[in-house]
Amino acid sequence: MSLRDTLARVDEDLAAGRVPVARQRLRGLVSSFPHDPSLRRRLAEVYRLYGEPAEAGRWMYLEEDRDAAETAAFEARYRTAPRRLAALDWHGPESLAPTDFAREQLAALRADPPEAAAEAEGERGSVKSCLATAGCLVVAVTFLVIWVNGFLAFFD
Repeated sequence: MSLRDTLARVDEDLAAGRVPVARQRLRGLVSSFPHDPSLRRRLAEVYRLYGEPAEAGRWMYLEEDRDAAETAAFEARYRTAPRRLAALDWHGPESLAPTDFAREQLAALRADPPEAAAEAEGERGSVKSCLATAGCLVVAVTFLVIWVNGFLAFFD
């Protein structure tokens, strides 16, 4: 199916209220044509219909006229530059970007030092580690209580 035909189907889906289907079609188009800003913009519009500012911000991230709240929501969801870059689903060098702003955004994400990403991941990792340790401790205490109760019941 051609780009034009698929976009016509997206319009039909939106007119019929089939927003999830339109979103899925647009995601496929963005994957096939990652350098086309109009497709990213249309996908952001569909996510606005869903009420998902982080996803709308994701697809408008390379646009200069993006919404600051949506951009902040996207950046909060994808905290590190490598995660943001992966989420943008951009393939190829930033020189393929259609605008200077998009090229600057992509270059900035690629230039972010790996230490910053590792530090952000480390902060999250320590929280996960603490929660895992607490969970193991709860399980161990539970088994100990069950064992002691069984031991006492055996001698009663």
